[in-house]
Amino acid sequence: MSVILSAANGHRALVVIPTYNEADNIQTVIDRILGIDPPAIEILIVDDNSPDGTGDLVAQCAEKESRLHLLRRPHKMGLGSAYVNGFQYALQNGYNVILEMDADLSHDPEDLLRLLERANDYDLVIGSRYLKGINVVNWPLPRLLLSIFANWYTRIITRMPIYDCTSGFKCINSRALESVRLDHFFSNGYAFQIELHYRIWRTGSRICEIPIVFTQRRRGKSKMSHKVQLEAATIVWRLKILDWLGKIR
Repeated sequence: MSVILSAANGHRALVVIPTYNEADNIQTVIDRILGIDPPAIEILIVDDNSPDGTGDLVAQCAEKESRLHLLRRPHKMGLGSAYVNGFQYALQNGYNVILEMDADLSHDPEDLLRLLERANDYDLVIGSRYLKGINVVNWPLPRLLLSIFANWYTRIITRMPIYDCTSGFKCINSRALESVRLDHFFSNGYAFQIELHYRIWRTGSRICEIPIVFTQRRRGKSKMSHKVQLEAATIVWRLKILDWLGKIR
């Protein structure tokens, strides 16, 4: 497979991975990403002072691996702000392709290459669980139904032409990120994915989805909560209102 990024053409790719208590998974995730051939991708772990020592494990690895970077935050500050800080780091340090994925092995690191390949032609490439049927493995039925309903609900209200509006696996070029005001983002849970997609879509950026298989985490604890679900349910209306007022960008 041909990957668009290499030292030869001057492009740089960074995958941003927020963590909170992911010590059971993080070493495997790092090893699998750094083991991708050719070695075109660097990693930024954004850790919220995980009590289980995730940040310390990453720091030890980073001492021996120049492609691994760590951004420590003082306490649990939320998924959305972690991605914003990670994206800001990427833009400030000259990366022109930025990826995001979960730390729990729900996303297959090998699919990063497929996202990068489509980034030749699109500003935002989304790894979609629902583009071709339902490609989710081992999720409890209530969680799966909640996700399917959330995406249907989001598409109906926002009119975004995206099947997986809540996907946390994607590739974005720096131009698309620079076209939105990262300091204006207000969502901080999984709703951040909806807000990011909506803001980028409204700039007229080129967007596509590719099918992926999403696998339920085997280790660790999900961060989903009723508060997170409520935020996702209300954010679509907030985005629409801001858009009507001309204040979305």
